[in-house]
Amino acid sequence: MAGQWGTPAPYGQQPWQPVATPQGGMRAAHADRERTVDVLKAAYAEGRLTAAEYEQRMSSAHQAATYGQLSALVVDLPSGPMVAPFGAPVPPTFMPLPPPLPAPRPNNSLAVASAILGGLCVVTGGITAVPAVITGHMARSQIRRTKEDGDGLAILGLVFGWLSVAGWALFFLLLVMVASSGGPH
Repeated sequence: MAGQWGTPAPYGQQPWQPVATPQGGMRAAHADRERTVDVLKAAYAEGRLTAAEYEQRMSSAHQAATYGQLSALVVDLPSGPMVAPFGAPVPPTFMPLPPPLPAPRPNNSLAVASAILGGLCVVTGGITAVPAVITGHMARSQIRRTKEDGDGLAILGLVFGWLSVAGWALFFLLLVMVASSGGPH
């Protein structure tokens, strides 16, 4: 019969030759045969195969033992769902890789210093408040110019610094008021 393995095909038809791939000699599973049958069904429905060719290839698909035998049945047809085991090796991932993330911008060193000095205001009783405020304002100015990160750190240092300055100012104001009123009675 024309088109079987080892017999020449009539003019205009391709012979069914097992396709030489690294997987060609591997044993096929029931699922592999079913995928081949699905491709044959689609090819018959699209008019790519005659009824006789379809029946012959279906019979051969159910008897095939290796990937090479299965791929020979669909070598002249669009691959449909059978791309992976019969073609070139498939890359390990089918999802495209996300674009690389941009390199993180460094934090401004004065902003880091301001945040540290502002945090130390609590521990030192506000001794580091003025340096925290000064470095915080300098850091925000540099960040606007250089587009560095760290604005949140500078603001943190400024908040703690100004709260400490305000606390000390309120404390001295109360001392002055108590002293001017003649002291406690």
